[in-house]
Amino acid sequence: MVNTEFIEALASKEPTPGGGGASAYAGALASALASMVGNLTVGKKKYADVEERVQAELLELEATRLRLLELIDADAEAFAPLAAAYGLPRGTEEETAAQRAALQVALVDACEVPLEIMRQCVQVIESCVFLGRHGSVLAVSDAGAGAVLAKAALLAASLNVRINIGSMDDEDRAAAYREQMEDLIAAGSALADDVYADVVERLG
Repeated sequence: MVNTEFIEALASKEPTPGGGGASAYAGALASALASMVGNLTVGKKKYADVEERVQAELLELEATRLRLLELIDADAEAFAPLAAAYGLPRGTEEETAAQRAALQVALVDACEVPLEIMRQCVQVIESCVFLGRHGSVLAVSDAGAGAVLAKAALLAASLNVRINIGSMDDEDRAAAYREQMEDLIAAGSALADDVYADVVERLG
């Protein structure tokens, strides 16, 4: 049942998939856990009053999960031109300038993709907040686990943003990316921590 292809590729000496792809994969796992909570909730008389909202959460989680899986490949695709730019010759002033220009272009996607991974992970955490409070009590630990995994993915993806903005010449763009990253970390981490604390308290 377990597909180890991605794990084996991650463990290899190849540069992709790497941290960004692993973050997206972890986020997708978190989304799947949250969906399980929702699927254990729908159709139960005890939760009839939240049935419609849970169904909506399940649809959103499916879309988020699919997007995160797409972002595994998107992260690898964003890395290719970045690696190529780092490998360009810098023997002359012209070559150095061309290498620097190519690098600056590649750094944009290398930041955009992990930021998108982060945004998707925050959405997963938001679903975990609702499902942890209103989903099946039989799966409350899974809602907590989903939030913890999504937070880990969020923080892991942020490291790709950090390393890439450090090489940007455009200080305004770098600052904007940093602000987005920090806002996502603050919002997502706080929510995930609340879910985890609430689940721990309820489990005793």
